Amino acid sequence: MSAPCSSSAQFLEGVTAAPNLAYSTPTPQGVAIPDRVETRFGTLKFFDGFPDQASTEKLYDNLDFQRAVQAYLLALPVVSQAANRDAILSIGPANTTVPIWEQRVDARTVALTANDNTPYTWIWLDLHNGPLVLEVPPKVLGFVDDMWSHWVGDVGMTGPDKGEGGRYLLIPPGYQGRISMRGYNVLRPSTYGVWAPWRSFLVNGDPKPGVDAIKKFTKIYPFGQAGHAPKLDFVDMSGKPFNLVPKADYHFWEMLNRVVQDEPTDSVDATTLGFWASIGIVKGKPFAPDERMKKILTEAAAVGDSTARAITYRWRTANGYWYPDSAWRRGFVGGYKFEDGDARLLDAYSGFFFYATGVTPTMDTRLVGVGSQYLAAFVDSKGTPFDGGKSYKLRLPPNAPVKDFWSVTLYDDQTRSMLQTDQRFPSVSSQTQGLLVNDDGSVDVYFGPKAPVGRENNWVQTIPGRAWNTLLRLYGPLEPFFDKTWRPGEIELQQTQTADLSVRADAPPSAALPAPKAAAVARKKALGNWTCEEFLAVETDYQPKVVYWATAQAKGGKDNSFIDIEGSESVVPMVIDDCRKTPSGSFLQKLREAWRSIEADAKKLRKNL
Repeated sequence: MSAPCSSSAQFLEGVTAAPNLAYSTPTPQGVAIPDRVETRFGTLKFFDGFPDQASTEKLYDNLDFQRAVQAYLLALPVVSQAANRDAILSIGPANTTVPIWEQRVDARTVALTANDNTPYTWIWLDLHNGPLVLEVPPKVLGFVDDMWSHWVGDVGMTGPDKGEGGRYLLIPPGYQGRISMRGYNVLRPSTYGVWAPWRSFLVNGDPKPGVDAIKKFTKIYPFGQAGHAPKLDFVDMSGKPFNLVPKADYHFWEMLNRVVQDEPTDSVDATTLGFWASIGIVKGKPFAPDERMKKILTEAAAVGDSTARAITYRWRTANGYWYPDSAWRRGFVGGYKFEDGDARLLDAYSGFFFYATGVTPTMDTRLVGVGSQYLAAFVDSKGTPFDGGKSYKLRLPPNAPVKDFWSVTLYDDQTRSMLQTDQRFPSVSSQTQGLLVNDDGSVDVYFGPKAPVGRENNWVQTIPGRAWNTLLRLYGPLEPFFDKTWRPGEIELQQTQTADLSVRADAPPSAALPAPKAAAVARKKALGNWTCEEFLAVETDYQPKVVYWATAQAKGGKDNSFIDIEGSESVVPMVIDDCRKTPSGSFLQKLREAWRSIEADAKKLRKNL
C-alpha cells in the first residue's frame, strides 16, 4: 500500500475563492497561474488561466523549438550514418564498392575521429534485395552497425571468426524466405542499410601485407551465389580530400527524413519517433514545414550543434572521466548503448555521436589484450581549452599497457576530424620511427606550432588560431589500464620551449646526446678545448644540440639540464657564423660571446620598455 502524497492531496482550509458561492473552496496552492508570467522568452498573459493569442503563439514557438533541439540531439547518430552512407555511395554503388585507405587515413579525410595508425576498409551494404554474404579477411578488427547506429555484431579479431577470417550472413529486416544458416556467422540488422568498417594492421611498419589480404579475401555476394560473386571495386582513398561529416543546418532535417522514410522504424523507441514526428518527420508522410517551422528548425539545428559541443567539450559530471582530478575522458558513458539501467543517458548519447561514429561493445568491454580502448582530452591540466598557438607536453609513463601499440592523435574542434597542418599524419605512436624514449622508459609527446629541437619525431603540429583535442588509443589494452594502476600524465601548457637532454632514441640511436654525469663532465672538458673547426665538423642537424648541451653544462655542469630554447635558437646561428669567420678560434669562447650579446640586447630592451 503506497503512502499518501501529502504534497498534493490536502484538505482545503482558509478563505474561499468566492464567499458568495455555495460550493466555493479556497484555491489549491500552486494550481492557479497568475495573469502575467515572466519567462526567458517574454511576458505571458492570461485571462483567469486562459492564454491570450500572443502568449499562445510564443508558447508554441517555444515548444516547437524545444522539441526540435531535442530531436536534433537524438538524430545525431542517424544523420551521421546517413552522411557516411552518402559519401561512400558517391564513390560507387553499394555491395560492390570498397573504399580503402591503403596508406592509412590522413588529414585530408574529414571523418569523425578517424585514426591514422592503420588502413581502414569502409563498406556500405544494401539488403533491399535480400540476404547478403560478407566474407571477412583474416587479421582485421571491425564491426557492423545499422542505419540507426545500433551495433549489429563484430567481425574479425573480436568477432566469432577470432581474426581467422569468416563468412557472415546478413539477413534483412522482415525477411521471410527459407535459408540455411549452417556455416555462417549470422547477423540480423534492423535496417536495410548497413555499415561494415574494419582496420587491418601494419606488418613491420608496412600497410601493404594487410591491404593485399583484404583485396584477396574480401567478398560480397547474394546468399547462394558464392560461385558468382561480383568483382569488387577497391578504391584507394589515401590522400584524397573527402568528407564524411554531416552538415549542421536545415539540410540535417532533410537527411533525417530520408532515413525515416527509407528504413523500418521498429527498433527506434516511441519517444524518439515522437520528437521527430512533433517537427513533421513521420514515416509515410511528406516532410513539408511552413516558413515559420523552417525558421525554427534552422535555429534548432544551430542550437543543437552548439549544445552538442558544450556537452562534448565541457562535460559536467564525474562519470565522464576515467581518473579522478583528470582531464582524461572515457570513450563511453553508460556502455555502448549509453544507458544506466533502463534510462538512456542523453548527454552521453548525443555527445558521443557528435564527436565519433561507430559503436561496438569491444570498445567499452574489459577485454584484456583484445580490441582497443580510448581516452579523450579536450582541455589541459588547468581545464583550459587547447590553443593551437601554444605549446604543450604529455608524458606517458613507462610500460604503456598495450599488447600491440598506442597512439596519440590530434583532432580539430570544428570538424572533429584530424587536425590539418603541414603534417600528413597528426599523431605520435609507439610505431613512430625515431620515437625518443626517456631513460626511464617514459615518452614525452609535444604539441605546438613549432617542434622542439631534437624532438621532431615526438611532436604533433598545431596551428595558431585553431583549437584542438586529442585521443589516446590503446590497442590490445592490458590490465594496468583497466585497474588504473597506469595513468597517462595530464597535458601541460609549456610556459617556455624547453628540451630535456636525458633521452635515448630508439631509432636512430645517434639522435640524442648522452647524459650520464661522468660522460657529461668528460664532454664538458673536451668541449672547452674544441676549436670552431671541430664544432663545424659536427653534422649540421646536430650542431644546435651541441650548443644546447654546452650551454647547459656551462650554466651549471649538471646532467638532465633544461635549456631556454628560444634564447638558444638565437645563439646557434651567431656561433655558427662566428666560427666560420675564424675556424681556428675557440668554440666555447664564441658561445660565450654570443650569449653576452643576447643578454646585452635583452637588457637594452628591458631598459627601453
